[in-house]
Amino acid sequence: MREERITAIEREKKAWHDRAQNADRHLLTLRERLTKTQADLERAEAAPDDIAVRRRELDAKIEVAEGKRREAADALAIGENESRESDRAAATALDALSQVKQESARAEERLEGATERRNEVAARIREILECEPYEAFAETGLKDGAALPERDAIERKIERLRAERERLGAVNLRAEAEQEEVSTKRDELVNERDELIEAISKLRSGIQSLNREGRERLLVAFDQVNEKFQNLFTHLFGGGAAELQLVESDDPLEAGLEILAHPPGKKPQTMTLLSGGEQALTAMALIFAVFLTNPAPICVLDEVDAPLDDHNVERFCNLMDQMAADTDTRFVIITHNPITMARMDRLFGVTMAERGVSQLVSVDLQTAESFREAG
Repeated sequence: MREERITAIEREKKAWHDRAQNADRHLLTLRERLTKTQADLERAEAAPDDIAVRRRELDAKIEVAEGKRREAADALAIGENESRESDRAAATALDALSQVKQESARAEERLEGATERRNEVAARIREILECEPYEAFAETGLKDGAALPERDAIERKIERLRAERERLGAVNLRAEAEQEEVSTKRDELVNERDELIEAISKLRSGIQSLNREGRERLLVAFDQVNEKFQNLFTHLFGGGAAELQLVESDDPLEAGLEILAHPPGKKPQTMTLLSGGEQALTAMALIFAVFLTNPAPICVLDEVDAPLDDHNVERFCNLMDQMAADTDTRFVIITHNPITMARMDRLFGVTMAERGVSQLVSVDLQTAESFREAG
């Protein structure tokens, strides 16, 4: 047992030695950042004068723009008045055009009727007199201005009335009933059309309302996730900056998402240009940012620290400690990394003391540490 204890102490000693080296490297990085921050502070102290000059220039530009806006508003009001006058004149012209079209249609109907009657009379003249209509008067043997015999006039009137009666055809006794049926069917179709128009209007209004509410909720959720993502990115990388942007469309429901990351010591760039470890940390920050907007009672993380080196694993463990302290979430982490396992409160594992016999083993690290301190 003493030899196992000595071996364990040697491993812990090596681990503490590695952590000390990591702390030295981190201290060197912090000193470099302190130097850069002091340089930025010196530049920032000289910035107020430039800002004041730019502010005066912007105030002057704002006054000019405000004058142009007032002129544009006046021109817009004049244009709107002219547009209303034009609309009224157009409406008057359309009414007049509609009346002219109606009168023209009635005149065409009267002309068509007269033409048909003339053709019918001409056909009867050809059928009965066997001559063209313009030759009918010559066939009578009368002179111009002479009165027609009454008998002939009566006969022609009788012939005409008979022909008109024959053209009328048989009397349809169900015409009134059929007209009522057609009117009823027409009223039903009109009601159905009105109902469909109303339903389409309600559906469009509902779609617009849903889209509007969806955009509002999406923007609120995006702002929350973006804020938490920036904080988690800074915490995981020990500095730097990052943000989420909606791209490719002004409509949030159709826009895409782009991640801009700025790790410490690097220029801002998209996520695809980062290294594998940086991409893993950035993705981890985004996932936890979405998770923190609505934390769950239990969160299971499966091998999330696999692509990370030892230094980034320490950052990941620090983030887990902070999230466990800030929320009521219980984190269950599946890992093979010894650094991650050393930072957990309790370990669960499967061992095979005998061949073919598996056994579940759990270790409470906090209790083990208290026992070690007491020993």
